[in-house]
Amino acid sequence: MSKKFDVEDRWPELFVQLDGAQRYVVLQALAAAWHEGWEPNREDVENLTDEVRGAIDETEYLRRVREAARRAAPAAIVR
Repeated sequence: MSKKFDVEDRWPELFVQLDGAQRYVVLQALAAAWHEGWEPNREDVENLTDEVRGAIDETEYLRRVREAARRAAPAAIVR
């Protein structure tokens, strides 16, 4: 786990279109996940900022999250 929570410094372009309240919501959600061991990555941050600013709806957000989880999960063992 990285020692510094720096998502806004790493990907500032993802936060440009957020207003103050949206930025706060995104950073709080990401910080909570980080404290639980989540390692920041651009895809996750982009998906959440897109959903919060209204570029995508909840259905698309969940589709993206599920797809990312599928890619990250180890292949199932077939017996």
